[in-house]
Amino acid sequence: MNWILLIIAGLFEVGFATCLGKAKESTGNTSLLWYGGFLVCLSISMILLVKVTKELPIGTAYAVWTGIGAVGSVLVGIIVFKEPATFWRVFFISTLILSIIGLKVVTK
Repeated sequence: MNWILLIIAGLFEVGFATCLGKAKESTGNTSLLWYGGFLVCLSISMILLVKVTKELPIGTAYAVWTGIGAVGSVLVGIIVFKEPATFWRVFFISTLILSIIGLKVVTK
């Protein structure tokens, strides 16, 4: 269950990064709504991270959380913000995904 919560926390990290990107593109009230989404996603992500670190090692939980956030943010950047999907970006994101899976496999 803690691993599922950690994945959800990582997805909310992607959410707050996405909200920041959209807020940067927006103006006025729309920008304020994106910043509100940022605060909501940030709060949920942090609460879940704190909860899972009561059972999982902090180093593993934090690495997986940031890894999910990094991978998700790059994918959102490529899909939503039309950032380039170069060979090296995809290669290194793939190695990050393998590292996250490796941490799950070796953690009790």
